[in-house]
Amino acid sequence: MKPLDLPLRDQAAAIAAGEADPSELLDATLARIAERNPAVNAVVETFPERSREMLDAAPNGPLHGVPIVIKDEWPLPWRAQRFGAAELLAPTAPGESGPYRALRDAGAVVVGVGNMHELGAGSTGNVSVYGAAHNPWNTERCPGGSSSGPAAAVAARLVAGAVGADGLGSIRFPAAYCGLTGLKPTFGRSTLEGHHMAAITSLIVSGPLCADAADCRLLASVLFGEDQLPATDAGGLRIGVVRDAVSEDVAPEVSAACETAIEELRAETGGEVHEVELPDLEAATLAAILTINAESLNGVTPQRLNELNPELSPIARGFIKYRTLLPAAAIVQSSRVRTLLRRRLAALFADVDVLAWPTTPATSPPLEAPLVELPSGTLSADQANVRGAALANLTGIPAVSVPVGLGGEGLPIGLQLQAAWGRDDLLLDAAEALERANDRRWVEARPPLAAVEAEA
Repeated sequence: MKPLDLPLRDQAAAIAAGEADPSELLDATLARIAERNPAVNAVVETFPERSREMLDAAPNGPLHGVPIVIKDEWPLPWRAQRFGAAELLAPTAPGESGPYRALRDAGAVVVGVGNMHELGAGSTGNVSVYGAAHNPWNTERCPGGSSSGPAAAVAARLVAGAVGADGLGSIRFPAAYCGLTGLKPTFGRSTLEGHHMAAITSLIVSGPLCADAADCRLLASVLFGEDQLPATDAGGLRIGVVRDAVSEDVAPEVSAACETAIEELRAETGGEVHEVELPDLEAATLAAILTINAESLNGVTPQRLNELNPELSPIARGFIKYRTLLPAAAIVQSSRVRTLLRRRLAALFADVDVLAWPTTPATSPPLEAPLVELPSGTLSADQANVRGAALANLTGIPAVSVPVGLGGEGLPIGLQLQAAWGRDDLLLDAAEALERANDRRWVEARPPLAAVEAEA
């Protein structure tokens, strides 16, 4: 197998052992982006000279010489973030964002900027100033958003790892749609410096998108600025299952795959499954939506509203104007809901180690019409997806999406696991246990576009 087709950790190990040449790996990565990216529109810009400068100066860190894609939400010293939009309300400029510095100090090479859903305001990735990103499993389907490009880049094996951001599910949705492992870290644990909302957000985190949990563990540790997170076998795992819309109003194939995965995880860890109650999940979703919209008001004035770039999509323009109508009382109430749910989770995590439910209630919808068919009826993907994702952002707990199957149309299915504050390591332990339980069948599955045989 070529070095470019190796997992992230194996690329780093091969370079460290002198078995792979980092310069050749960079060249191969750029060549593959040129070859495969037109089909998926995952990478919106490469900068070979800057990447080679990073490689020449790279320290002998845990990712020395390994190519990484970074989401268009993070500035680089030579490029301001564009956020997938024709215009941002807050000014941006080139700079050393926290994720860039973390990657640089670990010896990694930023090889390209990943596409993203316009203004981060969608779970599908079908709207962007660069044009929609495409799902490598079926290029007429959504890759998920808003970290659409990073996920599509890893799924297409343009790179072995990418850095995304998650403010309302934006790492977990594309992980589920593209068959990847995506970690939304505990709030405040991963670097956020340089983000244009860093000073005001209570929801957004940086996080890794990789093929499997071990690669996520390595990349997350870099973003945390910590030694690699310890790994255990997650023995005796207590798994909490909530019988609510997040687990029941889902497509039958998603329900079946996730129920099977939960039982496999229980058996592998010698654990237990407990049905638990978590009231007010719907209120938590609404509170998270209100919070992120209120926090995005920075820079909004009547004059700016009248001067919005006409290239912004009608949906984005409508959302920006909607934010100005939010009553202060609703934001205050959202804070109360956050406090309530944090208390309930604190009590719940005394009895279970993880919560488990589907990451998304259906597989990837068409780019042209991102609608999903659920037992409750036809919903927009955004409306359906946020129900299962918002809790982790509102309360700050970590969450991970892991691949657990393929649906009838050959599209990936993801299971979301959530744990108590600071237990990012436990989530990755559980994800690795699930990989062992299914013989790594799903983390090693590749879309036809990324088949290793294509390199022969």
